[in-house]
Amino acid sequence: MRLIVVAVGRARKGPERDLFDHYAGRITFPLTLREVEEKRLLPPPELKKREARLLLAQVPEGARVVALDEKGKGLTSAEFAAALGGWRDDGVRDAVFLIGGAGGLDKAVLDRADLALALGSMTWPHFLVRGLLAEQIYRAQCILAGHPYHRE
Repeated sequence: MRLIVVAVGRARKGPERDLFDHYAGRITFPLTLREVEEKRLLPPPELKKREARLLLAQVPEGARVVALDEKGKGLTSAEFAAALGGWRDDGVRDAVFLIGGAGGLDKAVLDRADLALALGSMTWPHFLVRGLLAEQIYRAQCILAGHPYHRE
């Protein structure tokens, strides 16, 4: 199963990017980061809609879509691993994780998502979410493989 992280904004070099790269380098699933960006200055509601179109344009047909949203469902690491493992075992070709910009995700993205996922009830900077997500994907991989990285 291929994993695709699609995020609004271009990450510059720095600790947030380093965190993502650190965990992404450990993930054995094929993992791709795609960054999308609207450079025009648009009013916030219009910008959110434009970002939604850019994000959704990166979703391959038949993919499972996970929208990272603070109002989404909170899963334990084991539940997240079970979801990924289930998709893998069901022959899902692509799992796509969508990370919005500073204004969050438009309703069109949430409507398309198979899962709206919260990384806790706090709001996280969208560049930091990439690293947190990569760590949880790595942790899920370890859980599925029976590796001791995840301790319960």
